Amino acid sequence: MAPRLVNFLILAIMLVGMLDALTGCAGNAVAPSPSASAPAPGIPGGATPAGLFKICKAQTYALCATASCTVINQVAYCKCDVKEGDSISLPLRVDGEDVCSINANGVDNGYMVSTFSLPESVVAPNGHRALYTCPAGSTGGYAQCDGGICFTSSNGSSFPGFDRQLGSTDIICACPITQAQGSPVGYQIAGPYPCADSYFRYCNSQTANTSTGSTVKVGAPTGTAGFLALQLNGSVPKLNECRAPSQ
Repeated sequence: MAPRLVNFLILAIMLVGMLDALTGCAGNAVAPSPSASAPAPGIPGGATPAGLFKICKAQTYALCATASCTVINQVAYCKCDVKEGDSISLPLRVDGEDVCSINANGVDNGYMVSTFSLPESVVAPNGHRALYTCPAGSTGGYAQCDGGICFTSSNGSSFPGFDRQLGSTDIICACPITQAQGSPVGYQIAGPYPCADSYFRYCNSQTANTSTGSTVKVGAPTGTAGFLALQLNGSVPKLNECRAPSQ
């Protein structure tokens, strides 16, 4: 089994243990309980963040956490934001390099790596976006952009599947699509706030799938955004959250 897949499976196990701490509050704004800093059962206390994640300091990176993507030949091409500062990612070790050094090398080579920081747009009370929780059993696909490679030539250009020309701080990243069927915790995507029930169509494979021309959203297992923000920043602010009407 590839090391990256092993790391992702371990992360999923950790998220199951962290779920109540990260998303257990009622209402549309959620915050972690004091126990959120404790590792999940079965994970050594010193395993995070150094063992499973890499924090890249003071770099330019692509933030895809709230991105929308167009699907071409079963690959999601996502319109992400160019950011500067600290971010976090799985290590993405390739040929002796890790995600931070790979991203740094991209400055002079026409690419950038997608890593994570908490988008201000989902932070309560002023954020205009929210995390939509697609419940366990949802069939939709979502783009998994951690470690995705992005093309700096796309800045300010047009790209297939997007109606408008990209801005100078926009960048296209290529990301694999995850089919969420059978997930015990569901997953989260970013969408408009206040909550719009119609947006939950992206939890359904009839809308979000791998067919060319489909639109998928960047997502991750439920609780990932809060968990990674905790590892990166040491705390998690209240987040806007939307739940399906049946939840």
